Amino acid sequence: MKTIIKLEEAALFILGIFLFNRLNFEWWWFLVLILAPDLSMLGYLFGNKSGAFFYNIFHHKGIALLIYALGYYLGIETIQLAGIILFSHSAMDRIFGYGLKYEKGFKYTHLGEIGK
Repeated sequence: MKTIIKLEEAALFILGIFLFNRLNFEWWWFLVLILAPDLSMLGYLFGNKSGAFFYNIFHHKGIALLIYALGYYLGIETIQLAGIILFSHSAMDRIFGYGLKYEKGFKYTHLGEIGK
């Protein structure tokens, strides 16, 4: 099952690259911004509950798709870019086994415990 999930997430990551390619940004923007959503881990400085909250907001694909759709509807490519980066980053994280977090701690995710 883990292999199927990783393949699915790889396909979604490729979809993110495809959508990015349709925007008028240089490729280096994707490379620079792809790790930006991990800044949400700073929420863990205030405890597991706030850490999980902020991490999950920035790694939720539904929110990423809403942001992208809003940018598409408004015709604002920077908002589309934000949605694509959030979506692609979330897919990339899930390829490596980092899922949405539980409030118990960083290593407890909807994909299982990290490091097991």
